[in-house]
Amino acid sequence: MFEILWPWVFVALPLPIIVRLFRAGENAADEGALRAPFASRWQVLKRGTGRLSNRPSAALWILWAIWLLLVLALSRPQWVGDPIELPSSGRDLMLAIDLSGSMQIEDMQVGARLVSRIEAVKAIASDFTSQRVGDRVGLILFGTRAYVQAPLTFDTATVTRFIREAQLGFAGEDTAIGDALGLAIKRLRERPAESRVLILLTDGQDTASTVDPMEATALAAESGIKVYTIGISRRIGARAGGSGEVDEALLNAIAEATGGEYFRARNPAELQSIYGVVDQLEPIEQNTSTFRPKRALGYLPLSAALALALASILWRSRPNFGSIAGAR
Repeated sequence: MFEILWPWVFVALPLPIIVRLFRAGENAADEGALRAPFASRWQVLKRGTGRLSNRPSAALWILWAIWLLLVLALSRPQWVGDPIELPSSGRDLMLAIDLSGSMQIEDMQVGARLVSRIEAVKAIASDFTSQRVGDRVGLILFGTRAYVQAPLTFDTATVTRFIREAQLGFAGEDTAIGDALGLAIKRLRERPAESRVLILLTDGQDTASTVDPMEATALAAESGIKVYTIGISRRIGARAGGSGEVDEALLNAIAEATGGEYFRARNPAELQSIYGVVDQLEPIEQNTSTFRPKRALGYLPLSAALALALASILWRSRPNFGSIAGAR
């Protein structure tokens, strides 16, 4: 269906006529007597060629066409497609991704080569979000501090792009798991849905939080938020301060207290195992929303106006071979 967003723009169509009338009135008022020799010859030229007649010339019609096309482009025409039903699972899913300095360690096995932890996480997480049809997805990035990079949204393409563009050191070199949990709870608790999920990916221990991770976990459990934790490292310690890098005991406790699950990701293949678990969550029935795709068409009349103006200029500037032949 063709639609014009700004139809009121068409009130500008008679503007050239109004300007011409005002200019004609000014010229008539300022007109003085002028004695021209050979007046009879000018009259014959006028009757013979019609160049000085009041009839609209081809150039004038071209100018009118250009003006009409410009006004049409300014009115913002667009094509509105048929309604498309959008599935809505009612699930609110937040990703919290660790961007601390240790995520640059290259110990993730991909084929015959090792890649950095953040590279593996970005590849898997971006693929994960791109497949979340019907889910609201949000993104939290954390290191020394936690930030909401993307609020809960159906626009998974933007969330996926934010994941791919995430840079190490953006949030500091340390790890604030408790702060990331608290920020996610604040965002998820504001949603009316009953299915709220947080997926927390980290390769370290809590070293910089202002909020105790277990206190945040208790609040998540009270709010009905399931937390799925992922420890990313080939070496995983059993407790905070242990010889390993990831506090596996803490991540297990967070997941168990909220009804989620803990995943040990020693390689990208294990990291992908989170897919099946999240897909098994029972979605909540909601009213299906509709979406009508829209495509802007303003570039079409604008392109036509430019092409017409260019053709007119080339036509007027062409060599007048007839005049040259006559002069010879």
